[in-house]
Amino acid sequence: MVWIEGGTLRMGSDRHYPEEAPIHERCVASFWIDRAPVTQGEFGRFVTATGYRTVAERPPRPEDYPGADPAQLVPGSVVFTPPASRAAMRFPGDWWRFVAGACWRDPDGSGAVPDPRHPVVQVCHADAAAYAAWAGKALPSEAEWEFAAQGLEGAEFAWGDALAPGGRHLANTWQGEFPFENRLEDGFVGTSPVGSFPPDRRGLFDMIGNVWEWTDEDWRSAHLRREARSCCSVSLPRAAEPAKGPLAGPMLRKVIKGGSHLCAPNYCHRYRPSARQPQSIDTGTTHIGFRCVRRDRALASRGCR
Repeated sequence: MVWIEGGTLRMGSDRHYPEEAPIHERCVASFWIDRAPVTQGEFGRFVTATGYRTVAERPPRPEDYPGADPAQLVPGSVVFTPPASRAAMRFPGDWWRFVAGACWRDPDGSGAVPDPRHPVVQVCHADAAAYAAWAGKALPSEAEWEFAAQGLEGAEFAWGDALAPGGRHLANTWQGEFPFENRLEDGFVGTSPVGSFPPDRRGLFDMIGNVWEWTDEDWRSAHLRREARSCCSVSLPRAAEPAKGPLAGPMLRKVIKGGSHLCAPNYCHRYRPSARQPQSIDTGTTHIGFRCVRRDRALASRGCR
């Protein structure tokens, strides 16, 4: 883990998506944060030690999805499937599909064994929180995550104002016209092994790109009150939102941060520290992972006045 000395965060942005506004000051106490996203191998050790089953590995309860076709209520998750051409693009559901059997062990449902060095994906918020608790850690708040990720004050990206300075890619993002043209200039078609790109100024890997990361922050559509449309978060296309049970009422959403390998200038310009996105807490995908923090109560007030 990396120690982050607390201080004052200028949080948000007034130059990008509405949900990032307004810029405001937030006091952040000192904390530790994982140097990199939790990997497939690390999550596997947690599962081996505890016998934990992720949400994607459990069959949905019929009472949570009244009116749904019972044949659809099978374990699985959401997988990115690019359309063949621009003509095949109609709405985001065209490139996200529910795949029976997809889970952290088999992210795209193909049966291929994932590389243990890659960030774990297909984990919903409860799965990430369960791992964090087992490790004696927690999921970060949005302010903690953004404070750790910030580079030079006022810079567009964590490393400066150029996305690829001198033609060198510093994060795993999408090159080409999303979602059908991927030029692979950074060398990766999907997630990349943790540490494939240089660390940031704090020594952290993959804070930007590769996978979105869960926080423990309840979603609000702006830092104050403005409503915003989500462009690339997805929900399980199973049925209507549950009317009863543990997920009763409107589906709870948490903030995810950092962008992913699917973020592109033409579609989702969210590979920036201030960018934020809502995600339904019961939904994992092939482009969402997480990292953890640890708060030292004895030192928490350092830098925060």
